[in-house]
Amino acid sequence: MLELRPNCECCDRDLPPGSRDAMICTFECTFCADCAADVLGGICPNCSGELVRRPVRPPAALARHPAATARTFNPDCRRKLSA
Repeated sequence: MLELRPNCECCDRDLPPGSRDAMICTFECTFCADCAADVLGGICPNCSGELVRRPVRPPAALARHPAATARTFNPDCRRKLSA
């Protein structure tokens, strides 16, 4: 089951389950579309994988399989790409 994380790991912006601005990699690291494009260049700073738009879970499925609530925030995410 895809983990729908609640925030951008880079800027801590809220990304609710229905957000079309959430971007993920294959390990489900989550970033807002602005950070993914403007800061990270479409590449996950954690695994170097491609960032793509996170799918939106239908409301009925979301009721049975709720979004995650634990937040991950790494203000140093911008530095990982240059390392």
